[in-house]
Amino acid sequence: MPRYIVERTFCEGSEISTDGGAHQAAVDRNSDHGVTWLHSYVTLDRRKTFCVYVAESPEAVRKTARHNSLPIDRITRVEMLDPYLSR
Repeated sequence: MPRYIVERTFCEGSEISTDGGAHQAAVDRNSDHGVTWLHSYVTLDRRKTFCVYVAESPEAVRKTARHNSLPIDRITRVEMLDPYLSR
């Protein structure tokens, strides 16, 4: 299944949640659309995230973002390179 990096910028005053309960609710909503959130990277100023998802299509990722009230700047399809798997 395709893998995507989703870039998000949060507006001034927004707080990126660290609440596990909120994250679990988002994961549950994602699964309704066949989207799996793998993990995210957050910039030190906590204004931007880079999230890794597995999904059938960018539209499925957009749909879950709308349901989770999350912004999207860019969706990029990627392939994983892992030096530990290529041995």
